[in-house]
Amino acid sequence: MKSIPIRKIRAAQKEPVFAESFSIRDVRELLAGKDMVQELHRHDFFYVLALKKGAGSHEIDLVPYEVCDHSVFFMRPGQVHQLTLKAGSMGYLMALKTGGYYPNDKVSRQLLRKVSNRHQYLMDGDGMKQLLSLLGHIFREYGDQKEGYQKVIRAHLEIFLIELVRQSGESSINTYAQERLEDLLELLETDISRHKQVSEYAAMLHLSTYQLNAITKAMLGKTCSELINEYLILESKRQLLATSNQVSQIADHLGYEDVSYFIRFFKKHTGYSPETFRHKFS
Repeated sequence: MKSIPIRKIRAAQKEPVFAESFSIRDVRELLAGKDMVQELHRHDFFYVLALKKGAGSHEIDLVPYEVCDHSVFFMRPGQVHQLTLKAGSMGYLMALKTGGYYPNDKVSRQLLRKVSNRHQYLMDGDGMKQLLSLLGHIFREYGDQKEGYQKVIRAHLEIFLIELVRQSGESSINTYAQERLEDLLELLETDISRHKQVSEYAAMLHLSTYQLNAITKAMLGKTCSELINEYLILESKRQLLATSNQVSQIADHLGYEDVSYFIRFFKKHTGYSPETFRHKFS
């Protein structure tokens, strides 16, 4: 069975751990006067594309977005996307992993996860100027690698995330319910093929099923079961559009022993059989 292509952080840094956890690139240098056209793939890191100037299209988990000036795109590890970025676009492309970059800082990790819940931020001119100034400092520190540069980058990155939350009008306060929801969403991305019952996720989060359902209803207006089904359908769509795998292989990948059950499940939630969906939307 073929897997969706996964891209990893590539960087030429002195410290191996830091090299595997963070990179930042200048978009104009990256494009080198040419359009960037990427097919469907996924990353094993958080992806941040901040554009002072931009044109093109960006599809994240099958949702299309227009690439435009003064915009910031955020993606979590595991999400599938395809990007067309036109020559002349300007800004920064940043990649980071929380495990290596914020290994013991719970607050910063939660802030990063909260910001990445939203895939596109549209900024005004002054707001974007402030964000690009922070990224410019990060880019220079990353290139110069003077003493203490990692700490400087971490500090500027946290300010960048806080400013993004402020300018978007969202609260940066992490309530208990928000924290548990973030933990659930992270588990769904990694364990959806092995665990499909609300009781299983409740146990992993040390909650009762009642508590977990109360959290998802309060935060998203959905039961945990509805959220699990949404993630199953999303990963099914990712596999159908980003690979040439047979439906039986995709069903097996998602933990379904009975392919006919998987087909009925998919059709119930989308209105299409898997093969029809692939033919219509690929």
